Amino acid sequence: MNFVKRAGLSLWSRKGRTLITLCTFLIISVMVLAGVLIDDATAQARNAAERSVGAEVDLEMDLTGQNAAGGLVAPQISATVVDELGASPLVQKYTYSMFDRGVVKGGTKLVTGGVDASATGMGQDGTPTIGVLDSALLPDFRSGNFKLLSGRHLTAADKDKHLLLIEERLARKNGLRTGDRVTLGANGGKATADFTVAGVFRDPRPSSEPEPEHLVDPANMLYASIGGFARLNGAADGPPQVRKATFLLQDADDLGRFKKEADRIAGSALDGFRLDANDKAIRQMTGPLDSIGSTAAVAMWLIGIAGAAVLVLLVNLAVKQRRKEYGVLLAMGERKWKLIAQQALEIVAVAALAVGLSSLFTQSLTQSASRSLLGREAAEARHRLDSWQPPAPGSTGIDQGIDPDEKPVENADPIDEITVRLAPAALATVGGVGLGLGLLATAVPAASVLRLSPRTILTKGK
Repeated sequence: MNFVKRAGLSLWSRKGRTLITLCTFLIISVMVLAGVLIDDATAQARNAAERSVGAEVDLEMDLTGQNAAGGLVAPQISATVVDELGASPLVQKYTYSMFDRGVVKGGTKLVTGGVDASATGMGQDGTPTIGVLDSALLPDFRSGNFKLLSGRHLTAADKDKHLLLIEERLARKNGLRTGDRVTLGANGGKATADFTVAGVFRDPRPSSEPEPEHLVDPANMLYASIGGFARLNGAADGPPQVRKATFLLQDADDLGRFKKEADRIAGSALDGFRLDANDKAIRQMTGPLDSIGSTAAVAMWLIGIAGAAVLVLLVNLAVKQRRKEYGVLLAMGERKWKLIAQQALEIVAVAALAVGLSSLFTQSLTQSASRSLLGREAAEARHRLDSWQPPAPGSTGIDQGIDPDEKPVENADPIDEITVRLAPAALATVGGVGLGLGLLATAVPAASVLRLSPRTILTKGK
């Protein structure tokens, strides 16, 4: 009788031991497969988060340096320098902005009944205006928080034009539509200029909720083409001076190269600024993923190691119980390698059955478990973000013990759900682990088989 047939008969005749081995392999297979599925699902969710955020680098004031001290003027950088940085082949798109006050004229009225304009220093007709190179790259538009209802975004091609984006409540109050003109006055002096409405957008915040950075009614916020707005406010003799810039890199791996290139191009012009990759948003979104990923990995390793130890003990015990059987077979001329092959075949057959059974229900089980674990981790992360309190107006927060780097990133909610999919590669991984454990469990007691002597076994039972 060949050893393959003997292996089948042995498994069938020793149903109790076979069932114990199958259950052990099944637990290992489920845990390993669940770990692989969670790892794949978290990797896909992390990649999706990185794509949604983009390879973004922000040029902003360095709050940790000397400019964080009170009383110092916020640093500014020439738009010409930023244009040189944006011309780098490492950059896909870029934008920059400046903030100033505009005065609406010509019968245009601001939205009232919300934030008191006089309390913010804007005056009755004053409204905050942000000159921007490319409005589509503003964080609120990129995240989908702001929605462009009509018209188009301001682009780099509009840099020296007189164009505006206005909020829908301001447009509705004044009957303004795309193509209409709004007269703006300078922050100081009597200069005025006519700006054409390029688009109307929606800011979901109510008028009673002040815009967090400038503490004004969000319905009155204007976005203007930066060149035209800068000239209105007295920058006719040179390029605009900006305080913020955003660069979208071709590849997130180019961050280090871009920082070196920025230091080479801008030099001392970057004093008071810092270049920060927008990986904070990614960390904020993927924090719960890292937590459940590490938990699944630890559980997978612990179960795998413990299961391997149990399998070795089971096989070793089986060899001892079958010594007389092996002695008879050896006395009949059976070769020792066939006995080892029979034992390995029995283990591998049980392992294959366990892997097949685990594939039937592990996906749904893992999806349910990950939803529960990830939901709890995401809820805790969201609670920490919601409990963060901003510093008092006019303060950086450093003197209050508030780290500005801990400020939550808007529109970067922690991921609270992943999609688990059973792929052939995952089954192949689990099958490889099962095969490896089976061979390892067989290899340990194989030495006992090689030392067997049929005469000693049959005469002394040892």
